[in-house]
Amino acid sequence: MPVTRICFSTKAVFVRLTLGLQFFDHVSHTGGAVRLPRMRESMTETKSVVKFGTDGWRGIIADDFTFANVRVAAGAIANYVLEHEDAKAGVCIAWDTRFESRAFARAVAEVLAAAGVPVQLAKEITPTPALSFAVRERKAAGGVMITSSHNPAEWNGLKYKATYGGSGKPSIMASIESYLLKSVPQASSPASIEEVDFAPEYIAALEKFVDLEAIKASGSRFLIDVMYGAGRGVVAGILSRAGVPCVEIRNEINPAFPDINPEPILPHIKETQKAVVVERCDAGLITDGDADRIGAVDEHGNVVDAHRIFSILLWWLLERKKWPGEVTRAFNTTKVIDRIAAKYGRPLNEHGIGFKYVVDLMLEKEVLIGGEESGGVGISKHLPERDGMLNSLLLANVMADEKKTLGELVAALQAEFGVHEYGRVDMHIAEEIKQSAIARAKAGVEEFAGMKMLRMETLDGIKFFLDNPECAGKPNAAETWLLLRASGTEPLLRVYCESCSVESVEKVLSAAQAFVLKGASV
Repeated sequence: MPVTRICFSTKAVFVRLTLGLQFFDHVSHTGGAVRLPRMRESMTETKSVVKFGTDGWRGIIADDFTFANVRVAAGAIANYVLEHEDAKAGVCIAWDTRFESRAFARAVAEVLAAAGVPVQLAKEITPTPALSFAVRERKAAGGVMITSSHNPAEWNGLKYKATYGGSGKPSIMASIESYLLKSVPQASSPASIEEVDFAPEYIAALEKFVDLEAIKASGSRFLIDVMYGAGRGVVAGILSRAGVPCVEIRNEINPAFPDINPEPILPHIKETQKAVVVERCDAGLITDGDADRIGAVDEHGNVVDAHRIFSILLWWLLERKKWPGEVTRAFNTTKVIDRIAAKYGRPLNEHGIGFKYVVDLMLEKEVLIGGEESGGVGISKHLPERDGMLNSLLLANVMADEKKTLGELVAALQAEFGVHEYGRVDMHIAEEIKQSAIARAKAGVEEFAGMKMLRMETLDGIKFFLDNPECAGKPNAAETWLLLRASGTEPLLRVYCESCSVESVEKVLSAAQAFVLKGASV
């Protein structure tokens, strides 16, 4: 990994000062054993704070994501591993570029070691997929990643990875959560905490997985944007060593993530759009804060969203690689995937929103690839896990094999399977407005934006398929659909739409927002 300067903005310094006493509490330990009385005292006060979701738990630094609360979460993981896994196999722990992630990781390691669970702790900043790979390849009992992924700078989090090298299944996460208020058994002497580098074995696997010679022979030049995240130096390093010209941007360690959230979507990738043109690159490849999600821009700086990336990779895997397996996609993901799967006779699994459903299916049967709307794409031949760095390299591989720029690949995709445009609006609204909108939608809607409702689906949210006159006149046109999905944890309603043109998407989204806010006729 390259050595780069560490910069702390005013925002980051403020966070450090805010953390204050929690940090000094963290360093107060003896012989590697955590001050357990402190941890036990914190359990009552964190009853409603520490809550494990699909991957783990996230919180605001110094508000609910404190060292005391992190130890509570670590204690629950220790109990789960002792009860349900081969604890002697140990746990792998890694950390990202966020504020105090390394110190939080050390706190987790100390709790596990005090309970008698050996720990392999990352020496350096590590991407989430590299941790997942280490868990599987080292046959560990599990893994813990300190990261808050694509969230704003004031957040941090803790992800749990299961023995198979992917997110814990819902049953595993529920089991871990059940131990939150239970005391942690203490070993007669603490287990070892060994500092290791997880990167080399993971990087070697990526280099083996993709055809670097083909990428080099293509003559393409790439912009790599790591968004101040944990992917710094990985893709750029692999390409550079292979003789592929590339430029890496936003690779400083800056936990304030200046002016952006580390999420590879607009508006956070405007700098990428500009840089790919200025640097005369053939594509811009982007990873999020912990590098498990991907985004991209083409040679002209146009955004290539996660739906098109997923579709391009799937088409290439089926047409050129001919690898076996079914296809999975989330309920809010483009239906281009359905058309590609149908062309090649592959079964398609549509499931709820969240990568946990992809993982479940990959563990149950032979699945080639699975993906979600937010940039998470997993290929089971590699890992049952999202991997933005692998997918970045694979996009470069597709460009080389097809002898096309990224923009040309998007054009070819649309020519073959129809133009599909996509949009999403996040509505931060009062809970009563959100619930009213969902209730009215469930009761039935005859039309949106003057388009008659054809059918409704409720797999995860409420999806309306609409009779769009504009699309009816186009060959191989996309279906027009609208999805309303309410957050279960905050006053947020997400509105999604896919259609045959940008104008059509905007029209439907506008009508949907009016429906949500006014409760009047649409």
